[in-house]
Amino acid sequence: MNSASDRYLQQLSALLKDFTQDWDSATDEPITRETRLFADLSFESIDIIQLIVAIQEEVVKRNVPFDSLLMKEGRYVDDLSVGQIADHLAAQAG
Repeated sequence: MNSASDRYLQQLSALLKDFTQDWDSATDEPITRETRLFADLSFESIDIIQLIVAIQEEVVKRNVPFDSLLMKEGRYVDDLSVGQIADHLAAQAG
């Protein structure tokens, strides 16, 4: 893990707390690198799209290709961890 990934992790954690605060399934558990969007935060498919838009507008302030993160071997991934997203953003920044 590098410092850019750590910074993105902090920003993503704050964004996800705001994102999920009004959901019935919202949890008081801290959001960590291991927190998974679908399994832990009860995301649905449309939530991923909204999250990507929010990340591009509020975190990185530019378009970032997410296809390589969201798809593996031509299929959508089953779940993503916050750490995977932070690492992806750090890799795109470099």
